[in-house]
Amino acid sequence: MMAEAGLAALWLAAAMALLQLAGGLSLIGDGKLASLIRPAAMVQGALCVFSFCALIWLFWITDLSVLLVASNSHIDKPAIFKIAGTWGNHEGSMLLWVTVMALSGAAIALLEKRIDAKTLGATLGVQAVVSLGFFAFLLFSSNPFERLVPAPAQGAGLNPLLQDIGLAFHPPTLYIGYVGLSVAFSFAVGALLTRQVGPAFARAMRPWVLGAWIFLTLGITAGSYWAYYELGWGGWWFWDPVENASLMPWLAATALLHSVSVLATRNALRAWTIMLALVAFAMSMAGTFLVRSGVLTSVHSFAVDPERGAFILTLMLVYTGAAFVLFALRIGTVRQGEPFQLVSREGAIVANNIFLSVILGIVLIGTLYPLAAEALGDKISVGPPYFNKATVPIALLLMLALLLGPMLRWRRDEIARHKYWLVGFFAIILWSGVAVWQFAPGVGIFPTLGIAFALALAVASFVPLKGRNLLRTPLPIYGMVIAHFGLAVSVFGMASESGFSKESLTALSPGQSAQVAGWTVKLDDVNPAIGDNWVGIQGEMLANRGGKTFALHPQSRQFFQPEMQTSEAALLTRWNGQLYAVLAQPDERTGKWQVRLWWKPYVTFIWFGGALVALGGLIALLGRMLRRPRKPAKNNWASE
Repeated sequence: MMAEAGLAALWLAAAMALLQLAGGLSLIGDGKLASLIRPAAMVQGALCVFSFCALIWLFWITDLSVLLVASNSHIDKPAIFKIAGTWGNHEGSMLLWVTVMALSGAAIALLEKRIDAKTLGATLGVQAVVSLGFFAFLLFSSNPFERLVPAPAQGAGLNPLLQDIGLAFHPPTLYIGYVGLSVAFSFAVGALLTRQVGPAFARAMRPWVLGAWIFLTLGITAGSYWAYYELGWGGWWFWDPVENASLMPWLAATALLHSVSVLATRNALRAWTIMLALVAFAMSMAGTFLVRSGVLTSVHSFAVDPERGAFILTLMLVYTGAAFVLFALRIGTVRQGEPFQLVSREGAIVANNIFLSVILGIVLIGTLYPLAAEALGDKISVGPPYFNKATVPIALLLMLALLLGPMLRWRRDEIARHKYWLVGFFAIILWSGVAVWQFAPGVGIFPTLGIAFALALAVASFVPLKGRNLLRTPLPIYGMVIAHFGLAVSVFGMASESGFSKESLTALSPGQSAQVAGWTVKLDDVNPAIGDNWVGIQGEMLANRGGKTFALHPQSRQFFQPEMQTSEAALLTRWNGQLYAVLAQPDERTGKWQVRLWWKPYVTFIWFGGALVALGGLIALLGRMLRRPRKPAKNNWASE
């Protein structure tokens, strides 16, 4: 009965979304149904939460009479992965998406008091339109509560690569980020419809953009680390199309976050803010299409049904196409914001947005072009060389904008006023570059510049605190400082890992050793290993450097439900890097065990920096939430 109750709640939630839309449409006329908008949004959120909790319960008890549970769970699977199986598949992940979207709409209806009632009603009406498309997708194309008769005895199990604690939390964070961008989209379209594009609308939208950006940052960081340690190939980013599917919304959200902050505080960049809100949502829809349409083959991809892909593609084209048509029709009615000069903080933010947009365009072309070529009968591969050579120079220009931008005054400034800081920053860049070239002459130009710019940005990120009373400095300022410093830390880790990593691929018998970057790694023995739902082998290794010895235990696992072999890397983390060891099957000819070793200098800085960036965003968000709204919304739904 729980499956039927969950499905019924989903249908009722769709009905509430339809009622919410009807209330929004009534605002065009007399607004008689407008009073239903908020209650419908809140009830819709409660019904979706019930539906999703029902699905979690079905996975928890392993109800194999439900097709989704039977296809993505197993009676012997560990409990945490039974729960994670709820969203580790196509239908469950889309139900999570709809649930988060409904909760967001309920939160807007319950808490938002910064914009006038008509704009709020239009926003919730747009949110209902978006929700109805996904409700239709779930109910008619991807029913998560479909029954299976007869029920199997055990279940097929979850993809072993997804049976990892990191993947239990990685997808939900990305979905929350994507849905946050859908809220920003709804605010932008609602403001266009009511012609209320101004600071009040920006202040209402900013927390949602900031929250979405935080969750996208956490999701991408967690996903990168999962791919690094779980897939056993030693890399943290491969420009995989599904990786790019999460990066593109983040790039758009980063640009939008800066733009909406300028509009909220300085009444500038109105058109930029609207356009970026639409682009960010389009990128989240594009990411959804790539992952769930079946056009890509990846451990991240869920659906392989072309009909589902066509459904998602249609939703994406309808939503984004209609929004950009509205943008084209209404942008002429958007009044120009406050003017500013090129040399100003607003000017630096515009430069920042341009560079982010260029990187977004490069990634979008590199991701979609091979798919378009394949559809026309050609096989084209676009890999890391293209992305690295095309994006890194733009990223360096972006870091230059970050060096100078926070120091500039609003509206207008003069470069000469900051000449000593600029000389200092370029001295750091020059000194760092020469030092890297002197001590590691074989390192490439991009790692060298990456390290140099990261060190300069690390210093520059604290400049906005100069001359301030630190106890009275607003939390958003601290958030900006920490986020920019985190970016510098992450770039330093990326550049160091790409420029100085050392690798050793060898075959060892027990008692033999291998060398990598000053480490001596001895294979002591190989023993059987048994887990809850797998069997395998575990290497007993001793790593020695500088007279200190550490134990490593890499594993090779064999899963049976479903059948798959995986490698579990052993990681030894030191302050200046990580020793990474992978044990593979023995060589058939010699009987020796295949061992791959890496020494990756400062690689952990990549994810530590990502966590700092998200922390900075969280501090800024808390600072914004603790402030009182400037103006309460009018209590008349039909007001102009």
